Amino acid sequence: MDPVRDDGGALDVLACLASDGEVVVLSGAGLSTESGIPDYRGPSGAARRHTPMTFQAFTRDEQARRRYWARSYLGWRQIAAARPNAGHHAVAELERRGLLAGIVTQNVDGLHQAAGARSVLELHGSLDAVVCLDCRRSSPREELDARLRDANPDWRPVSGPVNPDGDVDLADSELDGFVAVPCTGCGGTLKPDVVFFGETVPPDRVQESYALVERAGLLLVLGSSLTVMSGFRFVLRAVKLGVPVAIVNAGPTRGDAYARVRIDAPLGQVLPVLAGSLGAALDVAQPA
Repeated sequence: MDPVRDDGGALDVLACLASDGEVVVLSGAGLSTESGIPDYRGPSGAARRHTPMTFQAFTRDEQARRRYWARSYLGWRQIAAARPNAGHHAVAELERRGLLAGIVTQNVDGLHQAAGARSVLELHGSLDAVVCLDCRRSSPREELDARLRDANPDWRPVSGPVNPDGDVDLADSELDGFVAVPCTGCGGTLKPDVVFFGETVPPDRVQESYALVERAGLLLVLGSSLTVMSGFRFVLRAVKLGVPVAIVNAGPTRGDAYARVRIDAPLGQVLPVLAGSLGAALDVAQPA
């Protein structure tokens, strides 16, 4: 069956597919761009000048870790201050209406939960937490932020815009004077509790995500280009099982050829309309 594109009727088709419930949302960085957090490969990610930190560089190179924590120390403020946009609130409303089986997000910003969503599986972890690579102690990011402020009272670099993984563009010359801090428990190496590029997503998260897709009535991809296999594999699994796929994203995606419905538009515009139409239909269906 040829996919329905954004020709004016695609939203109606999407609403029809979602109306039976058991929708699994797979969200990516494009959902958070309207909250001021750029994506990786879409329009707002085009200005990114440095490559993301890899797990291999972070674990092997002390200077790379120091560079990461300096950039992340600055970027965390903007991530922490970001607020859910209309798209996040619409997804939470779909969940409240009982239409979602779950949300699998590739984002690490916590904005789904901030909007009120409950059944959120954070595939790549969350910037809210920090883990020690040596003793595995987990601690809140706010705690680390306070320690970094105390360790760097006079550090005043000139930084660039925040990136989707919570760091900023910062010249190496601006690193002078920055002090990273170790684990308070064992003195070991601290890492944000997120999956870096080159790092493996924990198998239990992958299996839980697959389980959601396998019982889904619809896989709804929101704001992801599906360029990396981390998210694209769930589209492939859905197609193999005969689960319809719908994609709402600004710009092309790797999964377009597999989508029953494809809408190229801002999510903050499309999702509230979708939630409103489905909510109205459910209200009408309720017995008097």
